[in-house]
Formats: sequence, C-alpha cells, structure tokens
Amino acid sequence: MANHALLNNVDHQHLRVITRHGVEWGDNQMCTLAIPSEFRSLQADYPIFFHCSGETDKFMPMVMFGFEQGENLYLSEQGWDASYIPLMIQRGPFLIGFQQRPGEQRSQVMSIDLDDPHISTTEGEALFLPHGGNTPYTERMASVLQAIDQGQAAVKAFTDALVSQQLLEPFTLNVTLNNGAKLGLDGFHTIHEERLAELDGEVLIDFHRRGILQAIYMVLASMSNIRRLIDKRNARL
Repeated sequence: MANHALLNNVDHQHLRVITRHGVEWGDNQMCTLAIPSEFRSLQADYPIFFHCSGETDKFMPMVMFGFEQGENLYLSEQGWDASYIPLMIQRGPFLIGFQQRPGEQRSQVMSIDLDDPHISTTEGEALFLPHGGNTPYTERMASVLQAIDQGQAAVKAFTDALVSQQLLEPFTLNVTLNNGAKLGLDGFHTIHEERLAELDGEVLIDFHRRGILQAIYMVLASMSNIRRLIDKRNARL
C-alpha cells in the first residue's frame, strides 16, 4: 500500500532513489498511461492501444509492455530494453500534488511514496544537496511530473476527439507462439482506419491544427511493434 508524503529536505534529506529497472522494483507492468506529447518517442518501441475504464467510462491511451498482467517484456537482466522509457515509468516513486495555505493560491508540490521499492538510503540518486537544495535528479523528476500533469488535459482532448468521430474500435489479438502456446489480448481499442479515411476536410483540418492528426498517425505507426512483442515473448520460451 502506498505511503505518500510531501517531499521535503528535512524529513527526506538522506533518501535516495534507485533508478534501475526490474521486477524487484515493481516494473513488471503490462501497460501504463501514454501521454500524447511522447507518442513520437513511444511509437518507435511499443504498441499503443486504448482502454476504457469501467469506472469513468473514459478511454485512455495505454503503452503496452506485455500480453498479460504482471508481464513486461521490455525488462531484461540489463534493465529496460528500449530506446525510450515512458513518462509514467520515469516518474518512479514521485507524484504531483497540490497544497493550499489559508489566504494563498493553490500550488503544486512533489510527493513521494515512502514504501516504493525504488526508495533507499544506501544507493541510488540523492534527492537533496548537502545544504538542502534539490539535486539535478530531483529537478528532472519535477519536470517529468509537470509533463504528466499537463498531459492529462491533452489525453482528454485527444480521446474526446476520437470518440466524437467514432474513430475507436475494439481490438482483439490472438497469437500462437513458437511452442504452440496461444495468447490472447482483448479489452482494448485501436484506431478505426476506414472511418479515419472517410473524415471530411473540415474535421481533418481541425485535427491537424490541434495536433490530433499527428497523434493518430503515431498510434497507427506503433502497431508495427506488436511483432516486436511477439518476438520478445518467443525469445523467453
């Protein structure tokens, strides 16, 4: 269970963060949220699908790491095997929060999960300088959190645009591995390419101006990485 605390240079002066990746640090995730601003980087290594939450009935773009819960095929003995690590993984044990004191405007703050397996007092990246200032690592994590926070609005604008034009369709993948075992991936959606091709000029111009069209093409390009996932799974047989 998470144990969040506001990050500060008094209580957390001696904390460090292990930046290596592996199952022992909780990185065995099947998928995670993808932010539209990182689609160009993501599509070089991963498939991007959409998942509809039953709680919110909203679609979310997800970057896929495996075919089943607890499987991350991008983890190896050397760490994370890809040219780019998604923002939601980069953030490690940090979260962005908000704080408001009486008579002041609400301000953003960094929180840290003290029970996260990346937390250490003996190894990893220091959070604070000897005299209390942030280290370059902490400043970089603040930038990552800021990008994620700003990306939430972009996620909503992107998925709302897709839904408005009925551009999402259910996606089912059935795979037979080299040893004859069968895998299935369902519960996700992808871009409906036929409807995309039928969009009228005004919608396409609007999508282009808002960056929606480029994001769509990045998602479509990412589908070629399904083959990479299958190859990674076969290599582990």
